[in-house]
Amino acid sequence: MSLELVPITFAEACRFIVQHHRHHLPPVGWKFGLAVSDGERIVGVVTVGRPVARALDNGWTLEVTRSCTDGTHNAASMLYAAAWRAARAMGYRRMVTYTLVEEPGTCLKAAGWKALYQTRGETWNRPSRPRVDKAPTGPKTLWEALPQIGGGLERMEEKTHE
Repeated sequence: MSLELVPITFAEACRFIVQHHRHHLPPVGWKFGLAVSDGERIVGVVTVGRPVARALDNGWTLEVTRSCTDGTHNAASMLYAAAWRAARAMGYRRMVTYTLVEEPGTCLKAAGWKALYQTRGETWNRPSRPRVDKAPTGPKTLWEALPQIGGGLERMEEKTHE
């Protein structure tokens, strides 16, 4: 079976996520998304948007907000790698994503991403802005796509978009 990247609409990606994602609802919006097909049907999607963490939202950084497959081998790593190539082609300099700490990140490693650190994890609910948490609130691992610079992998400096 050969996998190929295919375009996908936001509505189609959201429907796939509703059917297949283990612990998240579809994102509210996106900058772009991609799908992977086995030639007969969509077997995975990735959605990319602005970083959820305000400190990372500098105009040069994007975040993979959802990655979801039906379990097809290599689909997730293909999507992560393609999302980063597309973001770089649009001029972005950094891409991040998060996984639950119990997820090993095998597909991210295969796509050339690096684990940076673990977040504390906490609720979005605040006295000043009450919310109902709809996703896991525990610690997460922050991953970064590693850019190819001069033939070697080097960490990109944070820059502020002007």
